[in-house]
Formats: sequence, C-alpha cells, structure tokens
Amino acid sequence: MICLAVILLSVINLNIYAQETKNHRIEVGSKVPDFSLKDDNGKDFKVSDYLGKKKMVIYFYPKDESSVCTKEACAFRDSYQEFKSTDAIIIGINSGTVQSHADFKKHHNLPFTLLSDPDNKVLKMFGVKDVMFLTGRETFLVDLDGKVVFKFKGMLKGDEHASSVLAFLKKK
Repeated sequence: MICLAVILLSVINLNIYAQETKNHRIEVGSKVPDFSLKDDNGKDFKVSDYLGKKKMVIYFYPKDESSVCTKEACAFRDSYQEFKSTDAIIIGINSGTVQSHADFKKHHNLPFTLLSDPDNKVLKMFGVKDVMFLTGRETFLVDLDGKVVFKFKGMLKGDEHASSVLAFLKKK
C-alpha cells in the first residue's frame, strides 16, 4: 500500500513538473534568459555581460565527477580551441557547489567556466527536465544577439554534446 502511494505521488509530481517546464521551455529561436550565478571562483557570472560579445555554449549536466558528466566536460575541454576559434565561450551549469566545481575543473584541467545553480533556478528557466532525480543533460548554443540557434539533448550521450555543437558552428 505504501509503495503504491509513493508511486502515485511520484507520477503526480512528474506531471506537475512537466506542466511547469512545458511553459518555460527554451527552444531554438528563443531568447536566452538573463541570469546571474556564482562561477567556480565564487564570482558573479552574468549572461548580459557576454551578449553581443561572444557566442555562448551553455550546457547543463547532472553531477561533477560522474562518469558521463566527466566524459562530456572532457569533450568540451578537448575541443576548447576549436570553440574559441568560433568566438564561443563554454559554460557548464549544475546544482553543485562552487567548491565542487572548482575541484572538478582543477582535476580535469577544464579551461571554461562552471556555474553553480544550487536551487536549479536557471535549469528551470531553460525548461531542462530532471531525469530520475538527476539534472537533465542539455546543451544550448546562443548567438551574439542572445538567440538560441541550436540545442542538443541526450542524457547518456555526454560525449556527443561538444561535437554536435561544434559541427553546427562549423556549418555556419
């Protein structure tokens, strides 16, 4: 009986969350929401500081140091110079702490910014859905005008996010 109640509550919760994110989903053609979060050095990172100056690759990932997330981050690291040559910056976001991000960045020599979103407020702004209690894995490419021009998602395809965005950037 308790198991049935837990399952029922979970289904209701998922439906409520789906309704909330359905209305706030960022799609290709949408403007990127303005937000500010703490980076891996504890400093404020504001999207508005980069609009009109750099393209932005914003990727949401579940957890620092998990296997798929590490593959994803290292794929962005290994392609960093190619992204830089297209005038794009890379920004990774999850609910981890500033310290967790700093440790993850140092451990894997990540040359890009990681942002701490402890309450998942930015994740919700983008409409990225959780998958089984984990932050969803989605990547957005934002042009100089602040418009989302490409989006890629795949929970278990962490190592494909960087190559997919890069392929799109090279076609342009």
